[in-house]
Amino acid sequence: MPVFTSIHSRSSSIRCTSLFCLILLLWCLILPSTPAQAENDSLDEAGRASVIEFMLQQAISRGLISGAVVVVGDHRGILYERAVGVDGYTADAPPLTTAAVFDVASLTKVFATTPAIVKLLDEGKLSLLDPISRWFPEFDGSNITILNLLTHTSGLHDVGLDRTAPLQSAINRAAAQIGRVAPGSRFLYADINFILLGELVRRVSGLPLDRFAHDMFYAPLGMQTAGFTPPLHGRIYAPTLGDGHMALIGVVQDQNARMLGGVAGHAGLFSSVSDLSRFASMLLCGGQLNGTRVLSSKAVAQMTAPYFFRNGKVVRGLGWDHESPFSAPKGTIFSELSYGHTGYSGTSVWIDPDADLYVILLTNRLDYRRLHSFNKLRSNISTLAAALFAGHEQRGAYQMLENTGP
Repeated sequence: MPVFTSIHSRSSSIRCTSLFCLILLLWCLILPSTPAQAENDSLDEAGRASVIEFMLQQAISRGLISGAVVVVGDHRGILYERAVGVDGYTADAPPLTTAAVFDVASLTKVFATTPAIVKLLDEGKLSLLDPISRWFPEFDGSNITILNLLTHTSGLHDVGLDRTAPLQSAINRAAAQIGRVAPGSRFLYADINFILLGELVRRVSGLPLDRFAHDMFYAPLGMQTAGFTPPLHGRIYAPTLGDGHMALIGVVQDQNARMLGGVAGHAGLFSSVSDLSRFASMLLCGGQLNGTRVLSSKAVAQMTAPYFFRNGKVVRGLGWDHESPFSAPKGTIFSELSYGHTGYSGTSVWIDPDADLYVILLTNRLDYRRLHSFNKLRSNISTLAAALFAGHEQRGAYQMLENTGP
């Protein structure tokens, strides 16, 4: 079982590659802030925030994305919100707006499945150390626990699904791996963990995951677009690229999620950035928003507390990421208390309770082969947001300039 310990600082591996971006960043980050210039604060903020838009436009010009929406906020709500690019993959596509609803892919794990499991834990209906065989008899004899599934330490590999019985085939093929890897002995990110957790929500609560998430979180928080299998009319959907580069609109990109009917623990959630922002603000408020509580403060603390694997090289929360090969959106300034997640479709979120700040990036991703470049974009957006909105002094800005690039 993983143990708690202190988090060690990491060194940045990102280098500057654009002199123009350096000059622009320097101009925007090291602006005077004397009392005599207080009347120009709003103008300065606009100038500083324009750096984020510039970086997104650069990603568009380099063919990484066709459009993006970015939001920076704190426990009170949105501080900065911007949409750039187009809502599609052709030159004549309409401009992307902040109202667009995105397939958030694996953000489903942390905006639906993880909080659902944590709420059931908080209600005493589950325990982290419960063996999953308690609800899945196919795992009889296995030591895999709910904690192992939430932290991707079950040892389970992803499996192909049978179209005639997708859920049962997922369970059976995962159970067939029992004994190959000792649970808790390694970190292996795999969707199968959250496919099982999504089904576990149904078996424990009596409600399917989409209904549970809506009733327990989205409706109470006033999230109007967040949900699974969304209606095809009345909303603006940001497309994703499916098989054969076909544009999918309002249909989940992940093939296994489609086979599972669009409702799965690992993918299938759609949302606008404003709804995700409300959820992030709720987490920064310790489980409540505008007087409505959906999680206890203890549950939020338990969900985001660090668990350490591979001698501290991988740090995970329950569902959430702290430090791993997938933590590019952490950037180079966010604190070691921060946490977040990425989504294959081009989405990411990072939340820093120490700085009282979150950054959400939703994109129309184009070239899935350029993972390194896309992760640099994720990292740079978070680094800029932390420098621009978390009140870092000039020393922090200089440090960012030394370690980041477009």
